[in-house]
Amino acid sequence: MNPRLPKLVVVLGPTACGKSALSIVLAQRFDGEIVSADSRQVYRGLDLGTAKVTPEERALVPHHLLDVADPCQVYTVAQYQRDAIAAINGILERGHQPFLVGGSPHYIQAVVDNLQIPHIAPQPVLRAQLESRPLAELLAQLEELDPQSAATIDRSNPRRVIRALEVCLVSGKPFSQQRRLAEPRYCSLLLGIEWPREALYQRIDARVDERMRQGMVQEVQRLLDEGVSHERLEALGLEYRYISRLFRGEFKSEDGMVKKLKYAIHDFTRRQMSWFRRDKRIVWVQGRDVEQAAGVVREFLEQ
Repeated sequence: MNPRLPKLVVVLGPTACGKSALSIVLAQRFDGEIVSADSRQVYRGLDLGTAKVTPEERALVPHHLLDVADPCQVYTVAQYQRDAIAAINGILERGHQPFLVGGSPHYIQAVVDNLQIPHIAPQPVLRAQLESRPLAELLAQLEELDPQSAATIDRSNPRRVIRALEVCLVSGKPFSQQRRLAEPRYCSLLLGIEWPREALYQRIDARVDERMRQGMVQEVQRLLDEGVSHERLEALGLEYRYISRLFRGEFKSEDGMVKKLKYAIHDFTRRQMSWFRRDKRIVWVQGRDVEQAAGVVREFLEQ
Protein backbone atom coordinates (compact mmCIF):
# COMPACT_ATOMS: atom_id res chain seq x y z
CA MET A 1 0.00 0.00 0.00
CA ASN A 2 1.16 3.51 -0.80
CA PRO A 3 0.23 5.65 2.24
CA ARG A 4 0.49 8.81 0.14
CA LEU A 5 -2.62 7.80 -1.81
CA PRO A 6 -6.13 8.72 -0.58
CA LYS A 7 -7.39 6.16 1.90
CA LEU A 8 -10.32 3.86 1.13
CA VAL A 9 -11.93 1.50 3.65
CA VAL A 10 -13.50 -1.58 2.05
CA VAL A 11 -16.02 -3.60 4.07
CA LEU A 12 -16.60 -6.97 2.43
CA GLY A 13 -17.73 -10.48 3.16
CA PRO A 14 -20.28 -13.12 2.23
CA THR A 15 -24.03 -12.78 1.97
CA ALA A 16 -25.81 -11.98 5.27
CA CYS A 17 -22.61 -11.38 7.24
CA GLY A 18 -23.72 -7.90 8.36
CA LYS A 19 -21.78 -5.62 6.01
CA SER A 20 -24.44 -2.92 5.80
CA ALA A 21 -25.01 -2.62 9.54
CA LEU A 22 -21.30 -2.55 10.38
CA SER A 23 -20.45 -0.07 7.64
CA ILE A 24 -23.11 2.36 8.85
CA VAL A 25 -21.67 2.27 12.39
CA LEU A 26 -18.12 2.74 11.08
CA ALA A 27 -19.11 5.55 8.72
CA GLN A 28 -20.83 7.37 11.59
CA ARG A 29 -17.73 7.05 13.76
CA PHE A 30 -15.24 8.11 11.09
CA ASP A 31 -17.20 10.82 9.26
CA GLY A 32 -17.76 8.59 6.26
CA GLU A 33 -19.98 8.06 3.26
CA ILE A 34 -20.77 4.65 1.77
CA VAL A 35 -20.37 3.51 -1.84
CA SER A 36 -22.20 0.25 -2.53
CA ALA A 37 -20.22 -2.57 -4.16
CA ASP A 38 -23.17 -4.84 -4.80
CA SER A 39 -23.84 -5.94 -8.37
CA ARG A 40 -27.61 -6.11 -7.82
CA GLN A 41 -28.30 -3.17 -5.52
CA VAL A 42 -27.43 -0.85 -8.39
CA TYR A 43 -30.80 -1.78 -9.93
CA ARG A 44 -33.99 0.09 -9.13
CA GLY A 45 -36.75 -2.04 -7.63
CA LEU A 46 -34.51 -4.87 -6.43
CA ASP A 47 -34.95 -4.13 -2.75
CA LEU A 48 -35.99 -7.13 -0.67
CA GLY A 49 -34.22 -9.71 -2.81
CA THR A 50 -30.90 -7.87 -2.49
CA ALA A 51 -31.28 -6.84 1.17
CA LYS A 52 -30.84 -3.22 0.10
CA VAL A 53 -30.50 -0.73 2.95
CA THR A 54 -33.77 0.94 3.86
CA PRO A 55 -34.57 4.66 3.51
CA GLU A 56 -34.20 4.94 7.29
CA GLU A 57 -30.68 3.47 7.14
CA ARG A 58 -29.74 5.71 4.22
CA ALA A 59 -30.79 8.70 6.31
CA LEU A 60 -28.12 7.82 8.88
CA VAL A 61 -25.20 7.94 6.40
CA PRO A 62 -25.04 9.07 2.75
CA HIS A 63 -25.10 6.08 0.38
CA HIS A 64 -24.01 6.04 -3.28
CA LEU A 65 -24.61 3.72 -6.27
CA LEU A 66 -27.93 2.38 -5.11
CA ASP A 67 -30.85 2.44 -7.60
CA VAL A 68 -28.80 3.83 -10.49
CA ALA A 69 -29.72 1.33 -13.23
CA ASP A 70 -32.82 -0.05 -14.96
CA PRO A 71 -33.25 -3.75 -14.12
CA CYS A 72 -34.08 -4.47 -17.76
CA GLN A 73 -30.59 -3.29 -18.77
CA VAL A 74 -27.19 -4.79 -17.97
CA TYR A 75 -24.96 -2.56 -15.81
CA THR A 76 -21.39 -3.65 -16.51
CA VAL A 77 -18.31 -3.83 -14.31
CA ALA A 78 -16.75 -1.10 -16.45
CA GLN A 79 -19.73 1.20 -15.82
CA TYR A 80 -19.56 0.43 -12.11
CA GLN A 81 -15.83 1.16 -11.94
CA ARG A 82 -16.32 4.56 -13.58
CA ASP A 83 -19.24 5.52 -11.33
CA ALA A 84 -17.66 4.21 -8.13
CA ILE A 85 -14.41 6.12 -8.70
CA ALA A 86 -16.41 9.28 -9.36
CA ALA A 87 -18.41 8.74 -6.14
CA ILE A 88 -15.29 8.04 -4.05
CA ASN A 89 -13.48 11.08 -5.40
CA GLY A 90 -16.52 13.22 -4.63
CA ILE A 91 -16.50 11.98 -1.03
CA LEU A 92 -12.80 12.78 -0.71
CA GLU A 93 -13.34 16.26 -2.13
CA ARG A 94 -15.97 16.86 0.56
CA GLY A 95 -13.40 15.95 3.21
CA HIS A 96 -15.16 12.74 4.25
CA GLN A 97 -13.94 9.15 4.50
CA PRO A 98 -15.11 6.82 1.70
CA PHE A 99 -16.28 3.31 2.60
CA LEU A 100 -16.70 0.79 -0.24
CA VAL A 101 -19.16 -1.83 0.98
CA GLY A 102 -20.38 -5.03 -0.62
CA GLY A 103 -19.92 -8.65 -1.50
CA SER A 104 -19.38 -8.54 -5.28
CA PRO A 105 -15.70 -9.45 -5.75
CA HIS A 106 -15.40 -8.17 -9.32
CA TYR A 107 -16.83 -4.78 -8.33
CA ILE A 108 -14.44 -4.49 -5.38
CA GLN A 109 -11.41 -5.59 -7.37
CA ALA A 110 -12.22 -3.20 -10.23
CA VAL A 111 -11.91 -0.26 -7.81
CA VAL A 112 -9.26 -1.44 -5.34
CA ASP A 113 -6.85 -2.74 -8.00
CA ASN A 114 -7.82 -0.12 -10.60
CA LEU A 115 -8.34 -2.80 -13.22
CA GLN A 116 -7.97 -1.82 -16.85
CA ILE A 117 -11.03 -3.47 -18.39
CA PRO A 118 -10.66 -3.97 -22.15
CA HIS A 119 -13.64 -3.55 -24.42
CA ILE A 120 -14.61 -6.69 -26.28
CA ALA A 121 -17.84 -5.97 -28.08
CA PRO A 122 -20.71 -8.47 -27.94
CA GLN A 123 -20.69 -10.94 -30.83
CA PRO A 124 -24.34 -11.56 -31.83
CA VAL A 125 -23.66 -14.56 -34.08
CA LEU A 126 -21.39 -16.27 -31.55
CA ARG A 127 -23.81 -15.52 -28.72
CA ALA A 128 -26.68 -17.08 -30.64
CA GLN A 129 -24.61 -20.21 -31.17
CA LEU A 130 -23.68 -20.39 -27.49
CA GLU A 131 -27.25 -19.74 -26.34
CA SER A 132 -28.44 -22.74 -28.33
CA ARG A 133 -26.26 -25.13 -26.31
CA PRO A 134 -27.03 -26.65 -22.87
CA LEU A 135 -25.58 -24.81 -19.88
CA ALA A 136 -23.71 -27.92 -18.70
CA GLU A 137 -21.93 -28.10 -22.05
CA LEU A 138 -20.99 -24.41 -21.86
CA LEU A 139 -19.60 -24.86 -18.35
CA ALA A 140 -17.50 -27.82 -19.48
CA GLN A 141 -16.01 -25.72 -22.27
CA LEU A 142 -15.32 -22.83 -19.88
CA GLU A 143 -13.60 -25.20 -17.45
CA GLU A 144 -11.31 -26.28 -20.27
CA LEU A 145 -10.56 -22.76 -21.56
CA ASP A 146 -10.50 -20.86 -18.26
CA PRO A 147 -10.56 -22.98 -15.08
CA GLN A 148 -10.21 -19.91 -12.81
CA SER A 149 -13.35 -18.23 -14.14
CA ALA A 150 -15.24 -21.52 -14.13
CA ALA A 151 -14.47 -21.94 -10.43
CA THR A 152 -15.78 -18.52 -9.39
CA ILE A 153 -18.51 -17.61 -11.88
CA ASP A 154 -22.23 -17.88 -11.09
CA ARG A 155 -22.66 -21.31 -12.66
CA SER A 156 -26.45 -20.98 -12.78
CA ASN A 157 -26.31 -17.75 -14.78
CA PRO A 158 -26.12 -18.52 -18.51
CA ARG A 159 -25.53 -14.86 -19.42
CA ARG A 160 -22.31 -14.67 -17.41
CA VAL A 161 -21.07 -18.06 -18.59
CA ILE A 162 -21.73 -17.09 -22.21
CA ARG A 163 -19.95 -13.75 -21.78
CA ALA A 164 -16.88 -15.45 -20.29
CA LEU A 165 -16.78 -17.89 -23.21
CA GLU A 166 -17.35 -15.08 -25.69
CA VAL A 167 -14.31 -13.18 -24.37
CA CYS A 168 -12.16 -16.33 -24.38
CA LEU A 169 -13.09 -17.29 -27.93
CA VAL A 170 -12.80 -13.80 -29.41
CA SER A 171 -9.58 -12.74 -27.68
CA GLY A 172 -7.84 -16.09 -27.53
CA LYS A 173 -7.11 -15.49 -23.84
CA PRO A 174 -8.94 -16.66 -20.69
CA PHE A 175 -11.56 -14.24 -19.37
CA SER A 176 -9.74 -14.21 -16.01
CA GLN A 177 -6.59 -12.87 -17.70
CA GLN A 178 -8.26 -10.07 -19.63
CA ARG A 179 -7.85 -7.43 -16.98
CA ARG A 180 -4.41 -5.82 -16.76
CA LEU A 181 -3.58 -4.16 -13.44
CA ALA A 182 -2.74 -0.44 -13.42
CA GLU A 183 -1.37 1.66 -10.59
CA PRO A 184 -3.92 1.78 -7.74
CA ARG A 185 -5.80 5.01 -7.12
CA TYR A 186 -6.26 4.47 -3.39
CA CYS A 187 -4.52 3.09 -0.34
CA SER A 188 -7.13 0.49 0.63
CA LEU A 189 -7.93 -1.35 3.83
CA LEU A 190 -9.82 -4.56 3.04
CA LEU A 191 -11.90 -5.39 6.12
CA GLY A 192 -13.65 -8.77 5.95
CA ILE A 193 -16.49 -9.97 8.18
CA GLU A 194 -16.45 -13.65 9.10
CA TRP A 195 -18.77 -15.98 10.97
CA PRO A 196 -18.58 -19.69 11.82
CA ARG A 197 -20.16 -21.48 8.85
CA GLU A 198 -23.23 -22.80 10.67
CA ALA A 199 -23.91 -19.40 12.25
CA LEU A 200 -23.71 -17.78 8.82
CA TYR A 201 -26.12 -20.34 7.36
CA GLN A 202 -28.55 -19.60 10.20
CA ARG A 203 -28.33 -15.89 9.39
CA ILE A 204 -28.95 -16.59 5.70
CA ASP A 205 -31.99 -18.74 6.45
CA ALA A 206 -33.44 -16.22 8.87
CA ARG A 207 -32.99 -13.42 6.35
CA VAL A 208 -34.70 -15.41 3.58
CA ASP A 209 -37.65 -16.10 5.90
CA GLU A 210 -37.88 -12.42 6.86
CA ARG A 211 -37.74 -11.26 3.22
CA MET A 212 -40.49 -13.69 2.32
CA ARG A 213 -42.66 -12.27 5.11
CA GLN A 214 -41.92 -8.75 3.91
CA GLY A 215 -43.14 -9.54 0.38
CA MET A 216 -40.28 -10.80 -1.77
CA VAL A 217 -42.68 -12.79 -3.96
CA GLN A 218 -44.76 -9.66 -4.49
CA GLU A 219 -41.59 -7.74 -5.40
CA VAL A 220 -40.84 -10.21 -8.19
CA GLN A 221 -44.44 -10.00 -9.43
CA ARG A 222 -44.14 -6.22 -9.56
CA LEU A 223 -40.94 -6.48 -11.59
CA LEU A 224 -42.71 -8.76 -14.06
CA ASP A 225 -45.62 -6.33 -14.26
CA GLU A 226 -43.13 -3.54 -15.03
CA GLY A 227 -41.71 -5.46 -17.98
CA VAL A 228 -38.75 -7.34 -16.50
CA SER A 229 -38.71 -10.69 -18.30
CA HIS A 230 -38.33 -14.11 -16.70
CA GLU A 231 -35.09 -14.45 -18.68
CA ARG A 232 -33.79 -11.27 -17.07
CA LEU A 233 -34.88 -12.44 -13.62
CA GLU A 234 -32.78 -15.57 -14.15
CA ALA A 235 -29.73 -13.31 -14.42
CA LEU A 236 -30.54 -11.11 -11.42
CA GLY A 237 -29.50 -13.52 -8.72
CA LEU A 238 -30.78 -16.46 -6.77
CA GLU A 239 -33.83 -14.91 -5.09
CA TYR A 240 -35.22 -13.57 -8.36
CA ARG A 241 -34.30 -16.73 -10.26
CA TYR A 242 -36.03 -19.06 -7.81
CA ILE A 243 -39.19 -16.99 -7.41
CA SER A 244 -39.40 -16.64 -11.19
CA ARG A 245 -39.23 -20.43 -11.44
CA LEU A 246 -41.94 -20.69 -8.78
CA PHE A 247 -44.21 -18.56 -10.98
CA ARG A 248 -43.39 -20.81 -13.94
CA GLY A 249 -44.46 -23.92 -12.06
CA GLU A 250 -41.01 -25.42 -11.51
CA PHE A 251 -41.65 -25.86 -7.76
CA LYS A 252 -44.59 -27.70 -6.23
CA SER A 253 -44.92 -25.19 -3.39
CA GLU A 254 -43.54 -21.95 -2.04
CA ASP A 255 -42.08 -23.81 0.95
CA GLY A 256 -40.22 -26.15 -1.38
CA MET A 257 -38.85 -23.20 -3.33
CA VAL A 258 -37.66 -21.47 -0.14
CA LYS A 259 -35.86 -24.61 1.01
CA LYS A 260 -34.02 -24.94 -2.31
CA LEU A 261 -33.24 -21.22 -2.32
CA LYS A 262 -31.59 -21.41 1.10
CA TYR A 263 -29.37 -24.30 -0.02
CA ALA A 264 -28.42 -22.40 -3.19
CA ILE A 265 -27.44 -19.31 -1.17
CA HIS A 266 -25.34 -21.50 1.15
CA ASP A 267 -23.49 -22.82 -1.90
CA PHE A 268 -23.06 -19.32 -3.32
CA THR A 269 -21.66 -18.14 0.01
CA ARG A 270 -19.05 -20.91 0.00
CA ARG A 271 -17.87 -19.75 -3.42
CA GLN A 272 -17.81 -16.12 -2.25
CA MET A 273 -15.58 -17.08 0.67
CA SER A 274 -13.29 -19.14 -1.57
CA TRP A 275 -12.76 -16.04 -3.70
CA PHE A 276 -12.14 -13.76 -0.72
CA ARG A 277 -9.81 -16.20 1.04
CA ARG A 278 -7.39 -16.03 -1.87
CA ASP A 279 -6.80 -12.33 -1.18
CA LYS A 280 -4.25 -12.23 1.64
CA ARG A 281 -4.66 -8.46 2.06
CA ILE A 282 -8.02 -8.90 3.78
CA VAL A 283 -8.07 -8.29 7.55
CA TRP A 284 -10.81 -10.50 9.01
CA VAL A 285 -12.91 -9.47 12.00
CA GLN A 286 -15.60 -11.33 13.89
CA GLY A 287 -19.16 -10.61 12.84
CA ARG A 288 -20.45 -9.13 16.09
CA ASP A 289 -17.23 -7.39 17.17
CA VAL A 290 -17.82 -3.76 16.22
CA GLU A 291 -15.00 -2.55 18.46
CA GLN A 292 -12.49 -4.88 16.81
CA ALA A 293 -13.49 -3.55 13.39
CA ALA A 294 -13.38 0.06 14.58
CA GLY A 295 -9.91 -0.48 16.02
CA VAL A 296 -8.60 -1.82 12.71
CA VAL A 297 -10.08 1.14 10.82
CA ARG A 298 -8.74 3.67 13.31
CA GLU A 299 -5.21 2.25 13.11
CA PHE A 300 -5.36 2.33 9.29
CA LEU A 301 -6.57 5.92 9.12
CA GLU A 302 -3.99 7.12 11.65
CA GLN A 303 -1.02 5.56 9.85
